[in-house]
Amino acid sequence: MVEILRPTHPYVKVKGKWCYFYRTIDKRGDTIDFYLSRTRNAKAAKRFLRKTLKSIKSWAHPQTINTDEASTYISAISDLKSKEKCPTDTNHRSVKYLNNRIEADYGKLKRLIKPTPGFKSLKTAFATIKGFEVMRVFRKGQFKAWMGEDNVFGEIRLINKQFDIYTV
Repeated sequence: MVEILRPTHPYVKVKGKWCYFYRTIDKRGDTIDFYLSRTRNAKAAKRFLRKTLKSIKSWAHPQTINTDEASTYISAISDLKSKEKCPTDTNHRSVKYLNNRIEADYGKLKRLIKPTPGFKSLKTAFATIKGFEVMRVFRKGQFKAWMGEDNVFGEIRLINKQFDIYTV
């Protein structure tokens, strides 16, 4: 099950204006994807959902998608189902209190974003948040299958291997 929700303060300041911050997590709390948009409308929701579903293997597509009560998700999900980008048997639940898990997850990320004075462009905001998300994925233990060791040295070796840096 993938949860796609609107946290309490899901905005990031870019060039002095607030941009909407979409995030997805699965039922275990593992981060799947995120998306920054200048608007919060059906087009942005559809783009975000399509991006998220594309990043998940077809056999792992969610049976249920939980969202906040924004009407933009309803039209985006139905449109994706009609274009066969989302499985037709996927249930959509928009219940206010099903989003507690993602709100708690976003709160930890918000502590990292809050000290920043804002971003100069959407590109730099995306790159910075992507870095925050990667480090949070390490902390959540989502990379354990690739690390080999279940400690900091495993993380270091994985990063060194990925970026062709010296070995520890």
